[in-house]
Amino acid sequence: MKNSSDFKRLARERLSGRWVIALLAGVVASILGGIGSSGPEITFELNEYGANANLVIGNQTVYSTSGGINSELMAFLVGGAIVIVLAALAFAILYFVLGSVVGVGYAKFNLDLIDLKQPEFGTLFDYFSQWKTTAIASLLQSIYVVLWSLLFIIPGIMASYSYAMTQYIIAEHPELTAGEAISLSKEIMRGNRFRLFCLDFSFIGWHILCAFTMGIGNLWLIPYIQASKAAFYREVSGTEYSHGGEYEYEEPVYEGEIF
Repeated sequence: MKNSSDFKRLARERLSGRWVIALLAGVVASILGGIGSSGPEITFELNEYGANANLVIGNQTVYSTSGGINSELMAFLVGGAIVIVLAALAFAILYFVLGSVVGVGYAKFNLDLIDLKQPEFGTLFDYFSQWKTTAIASLLQSIYVVLWSLLFIIPGIMASYSYAMTQYIIAEHPELTAGEAISLSKEIMRGNRFRLFCLDFSFIGWHILCAFTMGIGNLWLIPYIQASKAAFYREVSGTEYSHGGEYEYEEPVYEGEIF
């Protein structure tokens, strides 16, 4: 059984000579919501000078209304706020769907990297035909984690690790439904959640160092982490690289329950 250092070593070996495309894929996946990026945000401010409402996407304000507090400007502000809310909802839905598709594509990109295949940037967008499955899977994961978190923070964390392999499963088995992929992730992560936690925790030093680089270091850290997790998936799913250069895939086995 491999440990965190083994997964990280394998990731470094596979990234050697492929850092440029790995960095590019990581940056694009992050921007498009494939790696835990947040969607559009609505902010409201009220002070002695007046009030304003803003639509923020990617930390950039793309629309804003403001004015002093009087009947005409308040009506203008309310109207602008409604526009912002509707625009934000539309952007949020599109961003969420796009992020779910890119997230699965990025998982496949890293699996190709680990599999000694030539990773291609276009892989990020290969799963648009499965957008319903990817979006529903992302939505269900979020709902389940929130529900478990209502019990306490620890069950929520455990649930997030139980469903952590869902994107990799969909990437390799797009014929599965969202519920089946989540259930299969739960099955293969049984007994492996703490191992993935240890892998995540092993990068804590790198995260601290990246903080001193104003986040620039994350350009290299993201591909490193994601390649390591792809290697982790290969081990826990029983599809590790063989000396013959082929993988032996087992038919997915899942239970009806998801929690």
